[in-house]
Amino acid sequence: MKVMVTGGAGYIGSVVTEELLRGGDEVVVYDSLYKGHREAVVEGAAFVKGDLLDTALLRETLAHHKVEAVVHMAADSLVGESVKVPAKYYRNNVLGGLSLLDAMLGAEVKYLVFSSTAAVYGEPAKQPIEETDPTQPTNPYGETKLAFERALRWYDSAHGLRFVSLRYFNAAGATERSGERHDPETHLIPIILQAAAGQRPEVTVFGDDYPTPDGTCVRDYIHVVDLAQAHILALHALAKGHPSSIYNLGCGGEGYSVKQVIDCARRVTGRDIPVSKGPRRAGDPAVLIASSARIVRELGWRPTQQKLDTIVESAWRWMQHKR
Repeated sequence: MKVMVTGGAGYIGSVVTEELLRGGDEVVVYDSLYKGHREAVVEGAAFVKGDLLDTALLRETLAHHKVEAVVHMAADSLVGESVKVPAKYYRNNVLGGLSLLDAMLGAEVKYLVFSSTAAVYGEPAKQPIEETDPTQPTNPYGETKLAFERALRWYDSAHGLRFVSLRYFNAAGATERSGERHDPETHLIPIILQAAAGQRPEVTVFGDDYPTPDGTCVRDYIHVVDLAQAHILALHALAKGHPSSIYNLGCGGEGYSVKQVIDCARRVTGRDIPVSKGPRRAGDPAVLIASSARIVRELGWRPTQQKLDTIVESAWRWMQHKR
């Protein structure tokens, strides 16, 4: 297929591009480089620098490259920032998304895979989270992702624009060429590895008195390659006539605690990782795990890099290579 990846100069988008190209698809990356990196765009992919709000450029790009489907990865995604600057999130995540949909209609592109978030569930009443559980976002980030999902449903009803929305928590790990580069870094695994590499003095554990086996928060982690493969699987399913759907993506187990991730990183790196204790962060649930049962059952998704050691090893290898 000929696929446009929005946000393809970012962490997950660059890996999705890698995997699409490896599978024989053609790719055009559309990215403003606001947070992405030009050098992250995979060789072999066409590149267009543009903003999601530029509907005319989006439509021109789709038409010029004869795009057949879109993987939409471009979004602002910092929970704390979204609470402080909600307008930014509504502008990019909702208005930018609608601009993309209108450009797709203009260019007669009918398939979209949306990289959503499990933040749409808010603080769920049960674990693991299933797609049928209530969506009650607790921040503008989750709210704007959910708003775009709802728009997708109506665009499908009105225009036949079919979609798959993938909800997940924590992408992690790396390929040989692509890994996490956020400024500032907010994700646990790269923060821990930065401490192992001496790039930060310590790791702060926010709360060790949660009702979990070791007192620290438990979270889902999914290897970025498994995540990319889920997007591609969904894309090809749409092309074969699969109806619009929503799927959760998770690690397939009971998740990993903050302490387990730190201990794993110590094993993988062979280095001491200084840890300090901090207070609980407001709004941090004790456990957040998404069930992947539906996508496994309906699309046959088979993640191959679920072990935490595998995820951390790949991230550490990439970090060492980039130094």
